[in-house]
Amino acid sequence: MLEVAGLSAGYGPVQVLWDVDLSIGQNQVVALVGSNGAGKSTLLRALSGMIPISAGDAAFRGQKLGGRSIEQIVDLGIAHVPEGRRLFPGLSVRDNLRLGGWRVNNHDISGVVELFPPLGSRLNQVAGSMSGGEQQMVAIARGLMGRPDLIMIDELSLGLAPRIVDEIIERLPEIAASGTSVLLVDQDVDAALSIAERAYVLETGHIVLSGSASELLADRRVRESYLGIA
Repeated sequence: MLEVAGLSAGYGPVQVLWDVDLSIGQNQVVALVGSNGAGKSTLLRALSGMIPISAGDAAFRGQKLGGRSIEQIVDLGIAHVPEGRRLFPGLSVRDNLRLGGWRVNNHDISGVVELFPPLGSRLNQVAGSMSGGEQQMVAIARGLMGRPDLIMIDELSLGLAPRIVDEIIERLPEIAASGTSVLLVDQDVDAALSIAERAYVLETGHIVLSGSASELLADRRVRESYLGIA
C-alpha cells in the first residue's frame, strides 16, 4: 500500500531524514518508534505533504507522493493525526467529527462513536474542555471520518495515562481489520510494539532496525535502549 524508498527530508537547509525505507501493507498496523528528536514526526509530515521530500520518494497505491499538495494526498486516502491532537477547541465533538468527513461528504458519525463509545455522551461538549485521552479519541475518530485507506497517528500516548493509552491503542488492530491500515508513531515502544505487526526503529534520521514487532521486542538493542531491560 505504502512504499517509502530512500526518502530524505528536513526543514530548509536542515536535513532530518536520510534514505528512509519503509513499507505498509493492506490491513496492517505498523509501528515507527524511536527517541524524541529521531525524526518520526518529520517523516509523517513529509508523507502528508506538510514538508517537501528532498530525495527519494514514497508511493501510495502506486501514486507518488512527492510534489503533491496536502489536499491531493488526503484525496489519495491518507489521513494524518498530528502530535498534540490539533482539534478545533471551540467546536463541539460532533462538529469536529463532521469536519473530518467534509471532503468525502461523510456526515455519519455512528461508526466512529461505536469505535470509541465514550464519545457518545460527549457529542455536544466543546472539544477543548475534554481530557487529553478523550481529545485523542476525537482526533483519531476525526481522521477516520475521511474514510482513509491509511491513517498515520503521531505520538498517540503523549501526555496520557497508561490506562487511557491501552484503551485507545487496543482499537488500532480493529481499525486495520476494517480496511484502514495504521502507521503508529510513538515513544512508548512497549505499547506500540504490543499491537503492531511490523515495526521500524528510527535513530537520528536513519532506520536502524526493522522486522516483525515480536522480533524487535525480543531484540537486545531495543530492550536495552527503549525498554530499559537488559
